[in-house]
Amino acid sequence: MIKKQLFEACQSYVLKRENTVKEIISSNQKALHSETKSSAGDKHETGRAMLQLEMEKAGQQLAVIDQMKMILDRVLINDNSEIVKLGSLVLTNKHNYFLAISAGEFKMENEAYYVVSVASPIGKLLLGKKEGDAFEFNGNVVIEKVI
Repeated sequence: MIKKQLFEACQSYVLKRENTVKEIISSNQKALHSETKSSAGDKHETGRAMLQLEMEKAGQQLAVIDQMKMILDRVLINDNSEIVKLGSLVLTNKHNYFLAISAGEFKMENEAYYVVSVASPIGKLLLGKKEGDAFEFNGNVVIEKVI
């Protein structure tokens, strides 16, 4: 149940980021098209260059969002494995982790869950581990349960 809620929270997180970036792109496109040449030519060109840079940055953010969507498409929330992999919910003696995308902390039922990428430092440490395994990450951590 928690795994499904975390997965849905990830989807919502990605959708919200995508909408924000698309709004920025739309706003910048309108600004680019509406900007008229003024008598201060250099100022006009600087403004256009800044908008172009913002558009490139937003395009890069969209690429990251697309990558997040592809990762979420590979997450199988109903696949419960004893070995930690993409889509695993890992409960430890310190923190709880959901391996999917880098989305930060989510609160579910008064409990904190860190949604991390398998490429993150903690994600790399967790991959392949199983219940009872210990590892070092800001102190000793023991995996109590893998869902």
